[in-house]
Amino acid sequence: MYFVLQRTMFFTIPLLIVALGGLFSEKSGIVNIALEGKMVLGAFTGVMFMRAMQANETFASPTALLLVTLLIAAATGLVTSLFHAFAAVNLKANQIISGVAINMFAPAFAIYASIYMTGNQNVFFANVFMISSVPVAGNIPIIGSILFQDAYVTTYLGLLILAVATFVLYKTKFGLRLRACGEHPHAADSVGISVAKIRYSGVLISGALAGMGGLIWAIPSSLFAGAVNGYGFLALAVLIFGAWKPQRILLAALFFGFMQTIAAAHTAIDFLAGAAPAQFYRMLPFVATLIILAFTSKNTMAPKAAGQPYDKGGR
Repeated sequence: MYFVLQRTMFFTIPLLIVALGGLFSEKSGIVNIALEGKMVLGAFTGVMFMRAMQANETFASPTALLLVTLLIAAATGLVTSLFHAFAAVNLKANQIISGVAINMFAPAFAIYASIYMTGNQNVFFANVFMISSVPVAGNIPIIGSILFQDAYVTTYLGLLILAVATFVLYKTKFGLRLRACGEHPHAADSVGISVAKIRYSGVLISGALAGMGGLIWAIPSSLFAGAVNGYGFLALAVLIFGAWKPQRILLAALFFGFMQTIAAAHTAIDFLAGAAPAQFYRMLPFVATLIILAFTSKNTMAPKAAGQPYDKGGR
């Protein structure tokens, strides 16, 4: 049980962070299906930076290296989002096509650059970031074994981002303006709110979190192979299943994280090992996505203006 729950957190946290990134974008009115591509590019730059620093032994503390690398990955996602924001806000282009273009570009670029820089598509790095036990907290019964033993600092970072995102969206002026631009942009514009600036902000925050999530996804495997195996699309499913609300997104991320754990670690679970072909377990998260969305999508409502280019003259 502890093994499964610990691994569930490894898969849940990147899903949570990337889905929250998608939340900021869509709450502002910009559909962001480019989460997959931004995850790939964030993971790529983060892993390359990490390899270089490990080779030179620049950082004495693995945790310090990880935190700096997360900033590099977030910056990559943010820069990538500038293209999506420019296309969606300034050019008023189709937001789906813009997102698809980034998703197609990212893995091709990451694979080409990996081969050019290392001679191999598969980029390995030393995973020295796991915390065997957090002092004091690791001794707490049950919860200590799940959250504070054999864990990564990214687990706590993900929960902190959830708390901050909830506060920003519902307790700050920026959050109110962000939600207004996603629901009634003309009403927001009528009281002096710059819809373009708010939408840019939402997309850039989304990209930063997606880039960070890509690196967090890659860390437990000690390997980056130019893809994140559809995790960006799973994050979109988490966003929809979570009804665009942070607390429900957490629950959805836990569910899909559990499904992904079954897919990745079924051979280590006695009653699942050999019970079905490995391919069955690998497709389980995506089958669960289709089934759940089929039953819940009618009861969830996206922001009203999501996907609609803003036109001042369209009042």
